[in-house]
Amino acid sequence: MSGLEQRQLEPEILDGLAGDDPRALAARRDLRRINALMFQARIMASLLRKFVPNPPRRILEIGAGDGSFMLAIARRMAGHWPGVELVMLDRLDLITAQLRGDFDRLGWAVEGVTADVFDWARKNEGTRFDAITVNLFLHHFDDAELVRLFSLVAPKAPLLLATEPLRAKLALAATRLLPAIGANDVTRNDAAQSVRAGFRGSELSGLWLAANGKPVEERRAGLFSHIFVGTGVMTYDAIGDT
Repeated sequence: MSGLEQRQLEPEILDGLAGDDPRALAARRDLRRINALMFQARIMASLLRKFVPNPPRRILEIGAGDGSFMLAIARRMAGHWPGVELVMLDRLDLITAQLRGDFDRLGWAVEGVTADVFDWARKNEGTRFDAITVNLFLHHFDDAELVRLFSLVAPKAPLLLATEPLRAKLALAATRLLPAIGANDVTRNDAAQSVRAGFRGSELSGLWLAANGKPVEERRAGLFSHIFVGTGVMTYDAIGDT
């Protein structure tokens, strides 16, 4: 797997575009299709069913984007998890009135928070949730930043559940097929970079341990995804050793 032994971080084009930039709008549409092709919502929903035994009251999503990913989760979970309060954190305010209405119809309440995740975590030390979800977000940070992020968010919930890009030859090759779904130049560039910055093996477990957390599960999921579940040491016995 030449060239993929180590994570390679480079800035992604979408991160530098304004929220209303036409290329950014197209890239987010592409991302919704990519999430579907990777079965990300299905994978996250299965993790939530497995590791969150009781219906949660509050969930925090970090790097929520336009909210479409968590809406797909809610559509799978709302029948068994009524009345969830969902806090969606992102550096851009992309939550639309239509999206809020979609959540309302499922019985979930949405609060959008526009902030840098590090700044928000430091300013909200006492805020607590039943779970934290992350999708295609952790790969934007280097290892030192991830340890710092994990240290800040781990005390806020008994579980963090992440679905990230798998750093693998097949996943990188698949990004070359994105023109077939009409993906724009931003998506084509950023998808390949996401794979190079993605994860494999037990890399996230090691970083979670460095932040004084306890890894619960880390593995490949499907052809293109890598999952991680971690909990704080003090709450690990309540979750159970899997």
